Amino acid sequence: MRIALDAMGGDNGPAPNVQGAIAALQELSDIEIVLVGDVPLLERHVSDAGFSDSRLTFEQSDGFVEMHEKPTDALRKKPNSSIAVCWKLMASRSVDALVSAGHTGAVVASGLRTRLFLKGVKRPGIAVTLPTLKGRSLLLDVGANPAARPEHLYQYGVMGLIYAKEILGIENPNVGLMNIGSEEGKGNDLYRDTHTLLSRSRLRNRYVGNVEGRGLYQGEADVLICEGFVGNVVLKVSEGMADFLFKAITPQVVGRLNTERHLAVDAFREIGQQYQYSEQGGAPLLGIDGVCVICHGSSDARAIQNALKSSSTLKDRDINGQITTDLSEEMVADAG
Repeated sequence: MRIALDAMGGDNGPAPNVQGAIAALQELSDIEIVLVGDVPLLERHVSDAGFSDSRLTFEQSDGFVEMHEKPTDALRKKPNSSIAVCWKLMASRSVDALVSAGHTGAVVASGLRTRLFLKGVKRPGIAVTLPTLKGRSLLLDVGANPAARPEHLYQYGVMGLIYAKEILGIENPNVGLMNIGSEEGKGNDLYRDTHTLLSRSRLRNRYVGNVEGRGLYQGEADVLICEGFVGNVVLKVSEGMADFLFKAITPQVVGRLNTERHLAVDAFREIGQQYQYSEQGGAPLLGIDGVCVICHGSSDARAIQNALKSSSTLKDRDINGQITTDLSEEMVADAG
């Protein structure tokens, strides 16, 4: 498998990207990585690390999209930015996947420009895995499509159920619609129409209905679907609340202990690591004809390494093939 890595993307420059790529190549024998960016700079980073492997190659780009830039404007002014080159490599089938910790909006916008969608997919969606009291749940979309229609949310349900089974290991996952209330008729037109569609669709036996925001962490559904604006707000609030709780609770609890304080510190650290984005690697953009994993802007080398590993897993589990099959069966059923 060949993966393009946006080596200029992220808050911390190319260093963690290069380090993550080297770690992934040392761990996995069946991948090749193309570092996309300022080639002389990237070559120096690799040389300084004392690493040499024919599976690591380079592709020149012209600048990169900075975090403060408006994605559409930046992509127009920088048609050969590092993320744009990554997408061009995948569109030409030079690589099977791309990974980026760069500007999320630019990653998505550049991907939408290629129209590199799986057959039958109307809008790709970003999926994130979140912890719950029952294990893990998948939330999508968290930012790719803020102007969704009911059919888009339905397709997120189809894609999310496949991902939950194949990647999260949930044998018979169910799906819920994130809404402002669990009762029938709640929400705006989009959510009422989506509820009706899901209730009458082939997913109806796996559809648990409307789920309020608090139900996400209670594990009321294995897959929760929403449009990108809502999903992104939920994700950012969740990240902020988790950070606040750990910073607020840990000192108070540890400070009250007289003995075995180090054990409490270790326990909190282990809990925190379970939910850190570095352990997840990144969030897949589902519905793309290829593999796209979007990482947090603050990703360290471990996060990049895990994102590269997860892109390999997505291809190995044939997530895209299953999505295409399910959606094609739906279209045949509708035609009948």
